[in-house]
Amino acid sequence: MDLTYRPRRLRRTSSLRGMVQEHSLKAADFIYPLFVHEGANVEPITAMPGANRWDLDGLIAEVERAWKLGIRCVVLFPKVDESLKTEDAAECFNPNGLIPRAIQRLKQELPEMTVMTDVALDPYSCDGHDGIVSSEGVVLNDETIEYLCRQAVVQANAGADLIGPSDMMDGRVGAIREALDDEGFEHVGIISYTAKYSSAYYGPFREALDSAPRAASAKPIPKDKSTYQMDPANAREAITEAQLDEQEGADILMVKPGLSYLDIIYRLRQESELPIAAYNVSGEYAMVKAAAERGWIDEKAVVLETLLSFKRAGADLILTYHACEAAEWLQER
Repeated sequence: MDLTYRPRRLRRTSSLRGMVQEHSLKAADFIYPLFVHEGANVEPITAMPGANRWDLDGLIAEVERAWKLGIRCVVLFPKVDESLKTEDAAECFNPNGLIPRAIQRLKQELPEMTVMTDVALDPYSCDGHDGIVSSEGVVLNDETIEYLCRQAVVQANAGADLIGPSDMMDGRVGAIREALDDEGFEHVGIISYTAKYSSAYYGPFREALDSAPRAASAKPIPKDKSTYQMDPANAREAITEAQLDEQEGADILMVKPGLSYLDIIYRLRQESELPIAAYNVSGEYAMVKAAAERGWIDEKAVVLETLLSFKRAGADLILTYHACEAAEWLQER
């Protein structure tokens, strides 16, 4: 054949392929989500094979392992005792609560590890929502933000490096930025859950934290989070959310979930110069684990291909429960 250009020329050897590779993965791209609980044991999470609820001693050991693998950021999520859950979720800003104590331990023992937190009320709420639910069953925006600001300040005071508002209340990024600055935490960054969709992929996560919406009182409780999390049908709306978060002072923008929303990652990459994070969520993780356990897929190959797809779409950072496994596999290359 008389072909002027043959793309396969640059695919002929591994050396050539490496020379022209457009995107790559490294352990420092990963943010490792970790679940913590009270007590002195490690509890496997049934719906997330390989993931656990960590006690504080186990948490330190796991974070040390992550650091040695090249991971430089972890994010903490609390499994809160039922006795501490209330309608106003006030435990979220208890300075002696589980998350502040976990941050303090991590910063004492691994001060160089970047610690990100979650700012939302659902782990602490007996209603299971990210905001305060009124007696009429409405998730209140402005009243919730007051609590989120108090939560963020407590976490920053404990030593958090990045505050992660995951609640999707309007205006919370600007309010949290102002609250942090007023308390002298200008150095603490905000990694905003900018485009967080009302997704079916969160099921295993909600099992891990027991944080799904539920009726714990006589008042009506919204059955899902669609009045504040985004409609999966919408893409342009994500640009609006990104523009608002950037104006309000976010340092990093996040898309959640990641795998089913690669187009959203790409759109935000075109619109913003800020770093973009993708959350490879619990449902995505669980599906890969389940298929791998049955021998239907090559887990290593699928995980690394999936993570690379986030980078190709435009993500700079990836929150993933595969973080340690992926970091080990990358070392083998």
